Amino acid sequence: MFLHREQFVFDCSTAEKKPKDTHPKDENNSDCCEEQNGTDKILAFTVSPSGKLVALTDDTKRLVLFQCEPSWQCISLRWVVRRCTSLVFSQAEDQVLAADKSGDVYSYSVVEPQKEGELKMGHLSMLLAVTMSPDDRYIITADRDEKIRVSPLRCPYKIQSFCLGHQEFVSALLIPSGHSHCLLSGSGDGMVKLWEYECGRRLQSWDLKELEEKQGAEADKEKKPTVCRIASSQDGRHIAVQCERVSTVQFFTLDQEKGRERLVPHSRITLPHFPLDVTFDPEGQFWVLMDSSDTPLQIYTHREGSWQCHAQSPELNTVTEAFKPHWEMVEASKRTNNCFKHLHKVSFDNVTSYLQKKQQRLEEQQLKRTMAQKASSNKKSKKETA
Repeated sequence: MFLHREQFVFDCSTAEKKPKDTHPKDENNSDCCEEQNGTDKILAFTVSPSGKLVALTDDTKRLVLFQCEPSWQCISLRWVVRRCTSLVFSQAEDQVLAADKSGDVYSYSVVEPQKEGELKMGHLSMLLAVTMSPDDRYIITADRDEKIRVSPLRCPYKIQSFCLGHQEFVSALLIPSGHSHCLLSGSGDGMVKLWEYECGRRLQSWDLKELEEKQGAEADKEKKPTVCRIASSQDGRHIAVQCERVSTVQFFTLDQEKGRERLVPHSRITLPHFPLDVTFDPEGQFWVLMDSSDTPLQIYTHREGSWQCHAQSPELNTVTEAFKPHWEMVEASKRTNNCFKHLHKVSFDNVTSYLQKKQQRLEEQQLKRTMAQKASSNKKSKKETA
């Protein structure tokens, strides 16, 4: 698969710079001046359903579109209004949707690669993920305020349904292959949920922390894992869940039981290093990019009911050798990669503080009364003596 593909490297730091006199055509753009200077760090990346197109966006607010078949070629470089958090191609591959940190979703044409983006919909909260239904009927967005919103593509100002139930920000969305009416979501609450997204019905919930404890793994009892990636094999049977800064990957199987999809925990693999990204290839092999310059990649294959590391793979050796010279760029990205650090809810115990201050105030008042009573009794004693 990879042995005969040409290598291609795109360095955002050497790409076209935004002209200083060019400003986004957005009257409500409050952060245009704030974000003029970026670090060229890639914020989001997506591949089209056919694998022939690739899009990426960086913190300098570039949106770059590539064609990768029959050969790699940069088709266009456009400028987004605000820094983006997620990208997705439509199934027809005629547009790419970009969700940004202010809650807007823009559509960028693939057919007209120089055309400016069109605002499709807005939200009151920061968007963290966007995807589309396989028939291109619905846009599905996930935000910082625990909500998943399903909107028709043709009239996205209308809301088809909400998928509600997460207790923290929703950080990952996936419609599994072969299960077009189902949606998987992951969150900062450590939960993976299965939905019928068109009606907003929740089918299942799995707590990754509880699964880890049941499988005998050591888990941080106070901290819940944050789901950062959900991947599906091409047949839709195997589901992999990656969590931020956790050196394990949880696998599920997605099957039909009595006419309804069921998400069943399958197994867990422990990695030698933290995973940075995961994916399945067309042959069903599971690829893991890890936080290690020595062994950045590993491949796992499903054999005899379990996932086994396939170390002696020509494809793995080829991709690893092509990848190693560019590890410094990955290292630089990791140093600034704290995607979910400030998104968790912070609770304040105001009641305890109030009760403590109240008790202190009552004690001070009681002390003043006691001192006043003593002073009064001393005066009476002096008068009687006189």
